[in-house]
Amino acid sequence: MFYSSGEEKEKAVKDSLEMLRTLEEHALGKKKFFCGDKISLVDIACGWIAQWLEVLEEVAGVKLIEPQKFPRLHKWIENFKDEPIIKENLPGHDEMLVYFKPLAGKAPSR
Repeated sequence: MFYSSGEEKEKAVKDSLEMLRTLEEHALGKKKFFCGDKISLVDIACGWIAQWLEVLEEVAGVKLIEPQKFPRLHKWIENFKDEPIIKENLPGHDEMLVYFKPLAGKAPSR
């Protein structure tokens, strides 16, 4: 999605939405975090969604996680980013944007 366009980008968006829908419907439930009230390894593994995905959405010009489509995932992102240990260690949005924007025009090497 990040480097693609046209049909390739549409497929990447569709696949990404399917993965996010699976997390929304089957993994989160009504819990604050994936395994309950405390951050677990699963939250850490999915933590890139909380900060990186937002920046990648901006760079790619797509919006994947909308609160009305993914209310549980959206709430999980808020909860995750609000945890002191996470808040203290996440890179800044603007800092990440500066890094990723120049990469948007470059195709990955194969």
